[in-house]
Amino acid sequence: MEKIQLGLLFGGRSCEHEVSVTSARSILSVIDQQRYDVHLIGIDKLGHWHLGNNIDALIDGKAVLPASSSASANDEASKEVSLSLYQKGNLTAVEQIAAPKLDVIFPVLHGTFGEDGTIQGVFETADIPYVGCGVAASALAMDKALAKQIFAAADIPQSPCQIHTRFDWQSDKAGVLSSIEQSLGSPLFIKPANLGSSVGISKAHDRNSLISAIELALEFDNKIVVESAMENCHEVECAVLGNQDPQASVVGEIIPGAEFYDYQTKYIDDKSKTMIPAQISEAAAEQVRELSLRAFKAIDGSGLARVDFFVNKDSGEVTLNEINTLPGFTPISMYPLLWQKSGIAYADLIDQLVDLAFERHRANAALKRSF
Repeated sequence: MEKIQLGLLFGGRSCEHEVSVTSARSILSVIDQQRYDVHLIGIDKLGHWHLGNNIDALIDGKAVLPASSSASANDEASKEVSLSLYQKGNLTAVEQIAAPKLDVIFPVLHGTFGEDGTIQGVFETADIPYVGCGVAASALAMDKALAKQIFAAADIPQSPCQIHTRFDWQSDKAGVLSSIEQSLGSPLFIKPANLGSSVGISKAHDRNSLISAIELALEFDNKIVVESAMENCHEVECAVLGNQDPQASVVGEIIPGAEFYDYQTKYIDDKSKTMIPAQISEAAAEQVRELSLRAFKAIDGSGLARVDFFVNKDSGEVTLNEINTLPGFTPISMYPLLWQKSGIAYADLIDQLVDLAFERHRANAALKRSF
């Protein structure tokens, strides 16, 4: 059988670059080399694209520009790889470029410029199948403020919150603080609206820490989400897999190694722990699975997502935290771990995600594009 030419796209301009590299490493370690020819495509922190024959050099960053380097020496390489995405049909000008013809793209670009619908739009324009959600679902899930409006319309329980912009803060700091304190109380979580991996997130207990948290979040985005902290809760996650008939995994639990599950705890100090299945009642677990599917369908998800919840330890009340359309694929990431515990091995999970990418592409290709 002819091998599938798969482009593994990683790196990117976001502050989650290193997480993406780790995800790519993990996928490469388990992917079926008999089924796929894997073509690495690395995007450096300046946004330049690179092909690499030397897998270790590319993933280790030796063939990828650091953020402080000049981009001029790699301009031609950047153009070559970006054009390679458009190799479909009989595009003679493109076929003259020495770059791989790809059957499908597996993007493991976390955060902005990868998980937010931007790269998905490139794939749609190029008419190439790709793993994961489409443009709209990716954009909605990345923007936590917009996602909250969608989930509210779908009657999915969420924590009380407010949305504020940089303009709000700069024009009326006292008003913003007063509104937050009167409506949401304390403690609070403050998040950039358009980031993942807990980057830029803080927990605030008083006015001084609230001010610091808002200032930090606004370093990463022009819009922030301020939420009431859900205390005395299990932090649980559920994985979703599928297109029109998605399935939900068993529910897993995160035991943070710090006051909350921040970037340091997730990826650096290795103090957090996971429990699969989560230590919650079966009734709560079933509600988490049901709400995961509802959230996935509410944003018109496809392929995959990880949905995060809080479950109150006393009442068992379930509250949605957020949905992630390109969850981590690192060795400690919950998405592949949850499916392993649900009976799908890591390599088989990759196969299913690629099959779902082809399925979605075929369905879209059957649509009429003109009258």
